[in-house]
Amino acid sequence: MADDIGKQAVPNKQLEAFPNRDPGRFYLVTLETDEFTCLCPITGQPDFAKIIVKYIPDKAIVESKSFKLYLWSYRNEGVFHEHVVNTMLDDLVKILDPHWCKVTGIFSIRGGISIKVETEFLKTQEAKDFIL
Repeated sequence: MADDIGKQAVPNKQLEAFPNRDPGRFYLVTLETDEFTCLCPITGQPDFAKIIVKYIPDKAIVESKSFKLYLWSYRNEGVFHEHVVNTMLDDLVKILDPHWCKVTGIFSIRGGISIKVETEFLKTQEAKDFIL
């Protein structure tokens, strides 16, 4: 039985990764949630978004539970949409050093305006050609 079963999960920004067992092959990993929340840094009101992460791993793969807790850590944080999506990309690239990674944030309409933010990292052009 795992040691962490039944223990309270807490939000944190510590992403974890495990070794990619197929580092010689290009393949696409997609992580997606429509339950992301953060706070508007101006009004303090909640913002809701769909977050989509797509990446082609090199030597590491993000552990999904750590990613869930990472996303949860923004729940009570005031942050602009553009900044949070770019920060996610930076944090994923730091831990994964992927061939390619793209983070998209599709934020719910507020005040009649929706915001979609996309940011991308490219280390290996052949990997991006793989997904095109």
